Amino acid sequence: MPNRTRAGAPQTSRRTCHWAQGGGLLGRYHDEEWGVPVHDDRVVFEFLILEGAQAGLSWETVLRKRQRYREVLDDFDASKIARYDARKVRALLADPRIIRNRLKISSTISNARAFLEVQREFGSFDAYIWRFTGGKTPRGAGRQKPRDVPARTAESDAMSKDLKKRGFRFVGSTICYAFMQATGMVNDHLRSCFRWAEVR
Repeated sequence: MPNRTRAGAPQTSRRTCHWAQGGGLLGRYHDEEWGVPVHDDRVVFEFLILEGAQAGLSWETVLRKRQRYREVLDDFDASKIARYDARKVRALLADPRIIRNRLKISSTISNARAFLEVQREFGSFDAYIWRFTGGKTPRGAGRQKPRDVPARTAESDAMSKDLKKRGFRFVGSTICYAFMQATGMVNDHLRSCFRWAEVR
């Protein structure tokens, strides 16, 4: 299906993944970020927290709140978040521009502490997390249809199990697989999508 364009934009025959065909915020995210390999620890931490925040919600909802998250979470600086106290938690719970879920907010803080521990052990979180795909994005033939895209894999199962063992929360296998898709640890753009070859 051709990509839908915003009003006034020139029509294009460029094909894209089904979930991004409406353009807008999801379309820009798909075209610019999704599936691009990430190796910056701060950005990796941001995606880890945002994917956990999404649990039970839509990704578009999280994207709409992303900038505010950056503002109130010190641009996802794990060393600062790890020091948040009860007063900061109360301020976050009172902010309507983020997802005001006590468990998700408390897990953001505990995950920051676990994240710093991993950095100390492995030198960087990047060095740790990419071990689950052998340090690279698998070069497969590409998914042909939306139903071919899994919700979890053996790699995301292993990642989830290890993260939980290290004290991380909101890191079930499905969340881990969405994180892998977002950070380019897998390339789940459909084979027909223009971004599949570009990311590959």
